[in-house]
Parts: sequence; structure tokens; C-alpha cells
Amino acid sequence: MTVEVVTPYASRVLAANPGPMTLEGTNTWILRAPDAATAVVVDPGPMLEDHLRAVLDAVASYGCTVSTVLLTHGHLDHSEGAAWFAAQANCQVRSVNPAFRIPTDHAHGLSEGDVITADDLRIEVLPTPGHTLDSVCFWLPEDGSLLTGDTVLGRGTSVVAWPDGALGPYLESLERLQAFAESAAGVERLLPGHGPVIDDPTAVLSFYLQHRRERLDQVREAVAAGHTTPEAVVQHVYADVDPILWPAAQRSVQAQLAHLGLSA
Repeated sequence: MTVEVVTPYASRVLAANPGPMTLEGTNTWILRAPDAATAVVVDPGPMLEDHLRAVLDAVASYGCTVSTVLLTHGHLDHSEGAAWFAAQANCQVRSVNPAFRIPTDHAHGLSEGDVITADDLRIEVLPTPGHTLDSVCFWLPEDGSLLTGDTVLGRGTSVVAWPDGALGPYLESLERLQAFAESAAGVERLLPGHGPVIDDPTAVLSFYLQHRRERLDQVREAVAAGHTTPEAVVQHVYADVDPILWPAAQRSVQAQLAHLGLSA
């Protein structure tokens, strides 16, 4: 496993868990200010000891120690290795979901307006529920980088899987990120939880919103045409998607139907 230096503040170690839902694998991000003595690790990834040790070795190669682990959300391909990693690094874990926090107290949560620092590194927390109800993004103002977890992927679109995912909050989160990227915040790139770095944030966020709205229209039309089960809606609406992804698409359809107040 190799470390990819993406920006002066962010490096990536790719976990060996490729698949239809994880693309090339989970991106574990090492964040540190140039020449700093401490680092923050975002999404240690699955419980793959070789990967977790590679992240520890990468941090050590910078002459750093890890002060904090941050989780963008609780899906196991992002969070499963967090407790093991934190024990090895002797650091805390912060997440929205208390089940993943170390220690488990409220102070180690993640909320709107929270700021995490490590030497000259500043990380601002932006809650972005939808993909999961505990999803957050992390903004690095000095770097122009926004870490998006699974809210926005480096390729393709994210799944909003009922019941953990909710489409209404997801659309609101995308709109928030789009407004943030279009503001004077200076968002230069998105660092996703899977897939390549996104260098055109505004265009990708606009596409995500357009895609979701088009899918909603298609689901409305499918139900109106008499497709009466989530399975039938998937076969009608997601005919352009590899059938291996249809189980995930079915959960996404359930989220869409719940959002529309329709039954199928």
C-alpha cells in the first residue's frame, strides 16, 4: 500500500476493499499542516490490519502522531477499523454516532460549528445527513479541500438507502454543499470517501442534484404507470444500471417513495 500526497494538507491511503459499492476501495485521509507534529485521520476504513498499519506507518513517516480520528459516518467500510486504530495510535475517535466515539462522552461528538485543530490544521464540521443520518463533511479552509465521505463520491452517485438514509435531508445537504461551494469559501476540490478527487465541485454537486430530481420524476412516473412494488420500480427506472447494484437501488427506491409519500 502506498501513500498518495494529494495536497499539502491531505494524503490518501487506499484500503484493499474494492467492490461495486466501494469503487476502488475506501479512501483513508491523513490530514496535517505542513511540517506539523500531529495529524488527524479521517475514516480509518474496514478492519484490515495491513491497511490500518499502513496508515500508522504513513503518519510515522511524516514524523507525526495522530491526535484524533474523525468519521464521516458509521458504515463499516469507513468505521470498522477505528477502535483498533485508535488503540494503536493512542488517540480519540470523534463521530456523530456515540457508538463509535472514544471516549464515548458527548464531547467527542461532531456537531454544527465544531472545529478540530491539530497544530496549524483547522477542520470545520458541516453536518450533511442523508446518505446516513450521521453523515458529516469536513472543511479545510487553509487547503480549499472539502472531505465528503459518501455524501459525494469521486465517481458515479451515492446511494441513499432506506431506512438509514433519507432523501429529504440528503437533498438539503446537497443544496447546502452547492451553496457552500459557490460562496466565497474557496472550495477547490472534494476529497471523497471512495473514488478520485473531484476538481470541479460546483459542477459535480449540480449534477448530483439534477440526477436526484430526475430519478424522483422517474419514480413518480413508474408508480403512475402501475409498477406496484419497489422491485418493479427498480426494473423500470434503473434499467440502465448494472443489475448487481439493483439491491442497493431497491433500498434507494424505498427512500424515494418515502420522500414522495407514495406506496409501491
